[in-house]
Amino acid sequence: MSGRPDGLPGWWEPLLTRVGSARTEDFTPLRPPASGGRASAVLVLLGEQQPDEPDLLVLQRAATMRNHAGQAAFPGGAADPADADPAATALREASEEVGLDPASATVLTTLPELYIPVSRFVVTPVLAWWHAPHPVHVRQPAEVAHVARLPVAELVDPANRIRVRHPSGWVGPAFQVRGMLVWGFTAGVVSALLDMAGWSRPWQPGRLLELPDTPVTVPVASDEVVT
Repeated sequence: MSGRPDGLPGWWEPLLTRVGSARTEDFTPLRPPASGGRASAVLVLLGEQQPDEPDLLVLQRAATMRNHAGQAAFPGGAADPADADPAATALREASEEVGLDPASATVLTTLPELYIPVSRFVVTPVLAWWHAPHPVHVRQPAEVAHVARLPVAELVDPANRIRVRHPSGWVGPAFQVRGMLVWGFTAGVVSALLDMAGWSRPWQPGRLLELPDTPVTVPVASDEVVT
């Protein structure tokens, strides 16, 4: 996207400039396959409830999902043939999953394609400014268990940053914020963006949480409205 939209908060810099030259390697060592994979997109939506206090919209997948069950995630999913581009996919999915009004979000840029081997998704993260925040809620209980706005100040709090180890042996960064455990693909993207924005604070990666074989769930009523 050329230029900057009117009213864009100052905290978007240096993040917005930095992601303009970001590479896949800045987020993951995994390269998308030369062919195959399922085209998809996720919405990395940053807004604010108070001036200069950015937050991030996330959801938690239902425990019954075939892929990524019980995990915290960005709104998003597989591309439809009718989607014009990754931004259209991400906004459509966010509308279907949590009732986001696409007109309330200003797409700023897309990040490099990232690959998730377990589901064979080739994911394009779409970075957007929630210029007109409004209440959101779970619209598809079969796919989404919970939706939340996580303050960046809490994401960067060293007390909320840990590492997790999957039963497969994989170890990666994670966040424990407001009853949610953010790990895996989503935590990797969040961690990289916090670094690019200059928001990260020093933390000790000594805390290691062993992930259970079953999905990690949070007991929240599916009709909860998040403002």
